[in-house]
Amino acid sequence: QVTLVESGGGLVQPGGSLRLSCVASGSIFSIHAAGWYRQTPGKRRELVAGISSGGSTNYADSVKGRFTISRDNAKNTVYLQMNSLKPEDTAVYYCNAAVVVTTTSPSRWYWGQGTQVTVSS
Repeated sequence: QVTLVESGGGLVQPGGSLRLSCVASGSIFSIHAAGWYRQTPGKRRELVAGISSGGSTNYADSVKGRFTISRDNAKNTVYLQMNSLKPEDTAVYYCNAAVVVTTTSPSRWYWGQGTQVTVSS
């Protein structure tokens, strides 16, 4: 049983910052690759930031230079630091992570339930 829980969302003013956290709980050995997605009504869920098992990262063009994804395997946590937030960043943000349950099993991808981020003055 693995559960991903996002936190850190909320209401912020344009130009503000938020740090989202995604904590994996349950029977977990380690977290490999992970990503943050966001979705707004009428739009397809899009990848905002991703991090590979080796630590390499990639970002959507719209957030480059403003968002940073990171991972702390010791805490089973993935983070998304969001700076210089804009109204167009408003969305539900979802965590997606590849989790290894046992040392002899392949990783499986899990989704969190999402956390609302609203950027408005």
